[in-house]
Amino acid sequence: MSFTFLGFVDVNGALRGKSYDNQSFDKIRERGSVPCTDLLLAVDPLDVAITTIEGVGVRSGSGDLLIRPAVETLRELPWRPGSRTCIGDLRWTDGSPCELSTRGLLERALTGLEGLGLEAVAAFEYEFRLAPEGGGDPVTEAQGYSVRGVEAIADFAEALQEACLALDLGLTALHTEGGAGLIEANTAPAPARVAADNAVLLRQVIHEVARRNGLRASFLAKTDTTEEGSSGHLHVSIWDGERNAMAPAAGEPGPGKVMRHALGGLVSLLPAMSLFMAPNINSYKRLVPGFFAPVNASWGVDNRSTAVRAVSPNGDDARVELRRPGADANPYLALASAILSITTGLEGEIDPPPEFVGDAYASDSDACPLLPCSLEAAINAFLADPRTGDLVGPEFADYYAKTRAWELRAWQETVTDWERNRYRLIT
Repeated sequence: MSFTFLGFVDVNGALRGKSYDNQSFDKIRERGSVPCTDLLLAVDPLDVAITTIEGVGVRSGSGDLLIRPAVETLRELPWRPGSRTCIGDLRWTDGSPCELSTRGLLERALTGLEGLGLEAVAAFEYEFRLAPEGGGDPVTEAQGYSVRGVEAIADFAEALQEACLALDLGLTALHTEGGAGLIEANTAPAPARVAADNAVLLRQVIHEVARRNGLRASFLAKTDTTEEGSSGHLHVSIWDGERNAMAPAAGEPGPGKVMRHALGGLVSLLPAMSLFMAPNINSYKRLVPGFFAPVNASWGVDNRSTAVRAVSPNGDDARVELRRPGADANPYLALASAILSITTGLEGEIDPPPEFVGDAYASDSDACPLLPCSLEAAINAFLADPRTGDLVGPEFADYYAKTRAWELRAWQETVTDWERNRYRLIT
């Protein structure tokens, strides 16, 4: 029997939903939506109910929530002919948009940018680790851009390429990174909505192709303190019709006006928006000096030590690369935070701080302030910035902060082997 999986990406970045036989799914399309429980909005990564959130989940009786298929995302699964996958939008039972939806937040962010007569194009770069499913050594050595490393994963790479072609996910390149088993996947630029949907599916495809090749894929931000972590870099350009608005006007030195104000908005909101780009306890283990993971609010032209890299600011392909997000970030939230920050910069004509030249990790300048270095600090920065409630909506701001505070408390209440070993001789 063939099935269609209909799901949505929850606040933790997990794709959740249900598989329907194809005939039943087609009836759902005709009706417009199908109910599920709103408990899925208020559970943590281990499916423990979050009891600090009111209005949804266990505190309100876990009532109904509607999933409306976004039919433009409907695709046939290449490894299971006849079966399909589809991403859905969330609606309340009265049909109104669910303001707690992560895909919905990106939609609102893009609507705001479109109100300026502009559109966004985006591309994701994901780093993930591959290891044998049953345990054992990583599949590649810790050498970046290694030809031998790519050969070592040739079967996986070919299967991934075939799946991405069939699903039209825009995979353009794979290469090894400077960590054992660490692989980077690059995607082609696409309209922002499409880019985020494709990023969601790409992550799922990587997991599935790895499983079918006897491997396990992990998007954990940091797995080894001695090696670089897994990033989720994000490239964004802003377009005015057929023209890249980030490119400087004729005779204008780069960066052009739109790029300058985009940089200004991004750098200004980096402290608060770090909560979307680094959403978990483990996220901040990646964000340490020397591992190509930015630690301060900085930007530079083609500078990979800064949080925001201005790429080709004098050319027609001008864009920004946001290097703060990790591979564990929810694609919708990471991109929404970038779009909201850029729009803020454009609307307020915010000028960025001076360009940083050199090694930003070595900087202790007041003009290059440190970004939150823990989940607790990121929550505080998010709540302290008076702009966040207006930007993401007060309901989503309160909801998201509570889910992150729940993660923080879960970690604070856990006693680890590190603590037992660290203090066993003095206690």
